[in-house]
Amino acid sequence: MHLDRLMYYIAGGCPPGGARVYPGCRDQRPPRATLPVLLPGQLYFALESKVWTGGMGFYDQTVAGEMPARAYLITPGQFSDIAAQEMHEVPGRDLDLTPALTLGRVRLGPGRYETLVCPGSIDGHPVLTFTAPWHLKDAEVARPSAAYLRNFASGLREAHGWTLEQTATYLSASPGAAGAWTAGGILEALSAEPVEPLPSS
Repeated sequence: MHLDRLMYYIAGGCPPGGARVYPGCRDQRPPRATLPVLLPGQLYFALESKVWTGGMGFYDQTVAGEMPARAYLITPGQFSDIAAQEMHEVPGRDLDLTPALTLGRVRLGPGRYETLVCPGSIDGHPVLTFTAPWHLKDAEVARPSAAYLRNFASGLREAHGWTLEQTATYLSASPGAAGAWTAGGILEALSAEPVEPLPSS
């Protein structure tokens, strides 16, 4: 949900504090528009991030609920290049988005962010994102770290204008965090120190 973070995928470079240099997109123009959205489905935390040492965020559009997100109006080529970088591939090849647009979900590979999801459309533009190939019911959820939650909080504040209290309540109910973090514990973690720039995921 951080525009500055997205721009490293588009224009290339290494985010502050990051360990990975992104090659960027063939088309390095910024998004034509950005919009806060609520996607049908649910956020959950699973696996373990090498950077954050805790559960990573994934999206399951088949679960009842809403997940706050941020929509960026970009070209199909830019989406293909962003997806390639998140899949640790070299950008430069246009993905065939038709199956994802037709079926709502298509698996491109076994990787954690190699499944394309189309949960709907906005003003005639399809909404596309990527997530894990499994569903929440099959996932081994994992407790996210305080640092990871702080970056979620800064994204929610930037995209949706949420307060720390709103953010703590939402995150504490998300699988992986639920039962491992209370809303009060997350609020304390969010208030402990300023949010730092996002490193490479």
